[in-house]
Amino acid sequence: MHYIPHLSKDKKLKKLVESGEPHQLKKRKNICTYLCASIMSQQLSVKVADVIYKRFLNLYGGKEPTPQQILDTPFEQLRGIGLSNAKVNYVKNVAQFEIKSGMDAKKLGKMDNEEVITYLTQIKGVGRWTTEMLLMFALGREDVFAVDDLGIQNAMIKLYKLDNNDKKKFRINLLKISEKWSPYRTYACLHLWQWKDKAPALKKTKEKIK
Repeated sequence: MHYIPHLSKDKKLKKLVESGEPHQLKKRKNICTYLCASIMSQQLSVKVADVIYKRFLNLYGGKEPTPQQILDTPFEQLRGIGLSNAKVNYVKNVAQFEIKSGMDAKKLGKMDNEEVITYLTQIKGVGRWTTEMLLMFALGREDVFAVDDLGIQNAMIKLYKLDNNDKKKFRINLLKISEKWSPYRTYACLHLWQWKDKAPALKKTKEKIK
């Protein structure tokens, strides 16, 4: 893979990159639906999140709904698939934002990473972490570092022997280490997650709540 020689310059990361499975990024067309699914999955296991998302699609005949269909769906009907009051509001916020301002891949494609984050975090319920995941897994951006992701933090603590008692200093250290991975920081994150999942002692990834 094209990113391996660059990331292998980091001796500690090299063993993860060269021993792990290679990664490819994919782009998704329906950003609105992706963002709704991301909100639904927050703080849930993958298995539970998948069940809720299938229930969501089943409300619309198994197909991805339009933003207007989401807005027209009664609140209690969305609560009935297993969403909290807050998540129902957040999903409707996303649909409303799509209709009013737009978030199609073509529009977001004209923005750099920070511009996308600033643009989408206007939506109540959409935090920086969620937008970083969207940049990686829906827009296929290669140079995203999810500094607030607990899975990434835990993996880097173990790999680089970092001390996280001083939160400010810890964050600076994470960012400093990640700088040398640019412009392929997304792939570094993917390998750190992959390695973390093979280490049972490390916690599962959770979103830092906005």
